[in-house]
Amino acid sequence: MKKSLFVVAVMIVSVSLLLTIGAERAGAQGPAGAGASTAAKGSSNSSGSKSSHSLNPIKWVKKDKDSKNSIDSIGGRSTTEKKLTPKLQAQGVLPANSNATDSCAAFVALNECLAALHAGHNLGLDFNCLRASVTGVHASADMSGCKVADGEKALSLNKAIHALNPNADAKGATKNAEQQAKDDLKNLGA
Repeated sequence: MKKSLFVVAVMIVSVSLLLTIGAERAGAQGPAGAGASTAAKGSSNSSGSKSSHSLNPIKWVKKDKDSKNSIDSIGGRSTTEKKLTPKLQAQGVLPANSNATDSCAAFVALNECLAALHAGHNLGLDFNCLRASVTGVHASADMSGCKVADGEKALSLNKAIHALNPNADAKGATKNAEQQAKDDLKNLGA
């Protein structure tokens, strides 16, 4: 009985090993199935043809390389922040002794920073507290007056406004601030 179980176990292991090795060899042989013959010919025939379609989804996305106003372009964000600083200071959204580059450093996206700046200005909230709540990054600035505890996770702008000022219309203030941020970027051409 034990000998027959041992023989069956050895057979199962050997069959699975043979299938694994066979699968590797079959995979190395190239494509199979519908269209295999054209794929096996390589790109010599399809490179001259304009009708070939790439199966790589990355190539499906069109990139505008000529756009100098794109925030995501190299150096685009810092240039946009430099252009925004005097405009935000003139509106009173940004204090005269600070700039958009330093204020927005903790934010991943510039529009999120602008929305937080506008929300803080519109509701009279401390921007350092709001920035710490939204980004989860606690700067060296004085955070003693903030209601957000250290090490707390990042909140959405809506939830951060509600945490700092429970009486405010957080949803409406968020929508208004996001629209103002969008308008700021639109006016710059970004």
